[in-house]
Amino acid sequence: MSKVIIIGGGIIGLTSAYYLNKQGHQVTILEKGELLDNCSFGNAGMIVPSHFVPLAAPGMIQQGIRWMFNSKSPFYVKPSLNPELLTWGLKFMRKATRQHVAQSAQPLTDLSLLSKSLYQDLQNQPGFAFKVTNNGILAFYKTEKVGEEEAHLAEQGRKLGLDMAVLSAAECAALQPDLKLDVLGAVHYRCDAHLYPNQLIADLVTHLEAAGVKIQRNTEVTKIEAINGSISKVIAGNNAYNADEYIIAGGSWSPAIARMLNLKVSLLPGKGYSFMVEEKQNRMQIPALLCEARVAITPMNGSIRYGGTMEIDKLNDRINMNRVRGIVESVPKYFPDLHPQLPDTKDIWFGFRPSSPDGLPYIGRVAKFKNLVIATGHGMMGLSLGPATGKLVSEIVAGLKTTIPVDAFAPNRS
Repeated sequence: MSKVIIIGGGIIGLTSAYYLNKQGHQVTILEKGELLDNCSFGNAGMIVPSHFVPLAAPGMIQQGIRWMFNSKSPFYVKPSLNPELLTWGLKFMRKATRQHVAQSAQPLTDLSLLSKSLYQDLQNQPGFAFKVTNNGILAFYKTEKVGEEEAHLAEQGRKLGLDMAVLSAAECAALQPDLKLDVLGAVHYRCDAHLYPNQLIADLVTHLEAAGVKIQRNTEVTKIEAINGSISKVIAGNNAYNADEYIIAGGSWSPAIARMLNLKVSLLPGKGYSFMVEEKQNRMQIPALLCEARVAITPMNGSIRYGGTMEIDKLNDRINMNRVRGIVESVPKYFPDLHPQLPDTKDIWFGFRPSSPDGLPYIGRVAKFKNLVIATGHGMMGLSLGPATGKLVSEIVAGLKTTIPVDAFAPNRS
């Protein structure tokens, strides 16, 4: 078996380590932080086969332009002459077509359903306390236009074999009778599920270290050396790490890691925010997506996690309170009984979704280096697609036929 180094300790790095370790490989994770600030730690915890439409879709360009003039909008691209942003934007515009959406639907569905199945298996393994709740997600809408769009999405989903149903406002209210609603209706993504990501990450870390996986925290890779088309070592601090195989799973930091090898990975960080509010009444059992507001609401661990926004910008530690205020103000428009207060900055979590311009992740080898696999670019679906990506990475490293086709996720795709 091989020695494998994984650069990045988010959900993709951890799940890759899990399946590689199961194969018998000697795995080391190099993580620049403490493992508690990764994007997968503070997200909405949703497992979403329903999300088979990539971010690059018709209408997003026009909608994005309109949102750019609203400081509370859920999607924002900061104007810049940054060459990476310009390149990303041109690719995004080229891919925002019906043809691209149609071509992406099956690969994304296959990846999502594989991941959901693997989560079901993982929760039953010894030492794992997290649980997958399979009561779906309700995508609420307030306008007829969005209702028509959601109904069309549900029809497409059913053709892909997904369980999705259009519900009236009364049918929605009957599912959670203690929660007042002000909506026209919703699509119930019955194919979806959710979990508490904090517990999942803790379980994975505990299991991996007990299984012999080395996790080097606060270990930022600063140099990668290669000889004759093969990576020979990575340098982090004063230490050099050698392996047979290397995985770049650095999330939004992956492009900077790849540049050490003169590789280009087209990714931009999409900053999202979330915060938790205690919910003693337990009025919400089914997670919600507020369609017009692009806000996600998930009951978890005796609280409700509110999250949203996608700010395409450089990596930074600024908290844009207007974006958070937009999340807060949108909630009672759908749920009159829920009035989250604007949280203090210390209670706001933010993370960076690694967003590819075509909305599909990168999973696979690159031609330039025979012992390198790239696994990143999952956007808002990193947690949802984590186990499937990890399993595929382990199969690619082992030279096995992958459980599902990975051509659509090739890192060198145009």
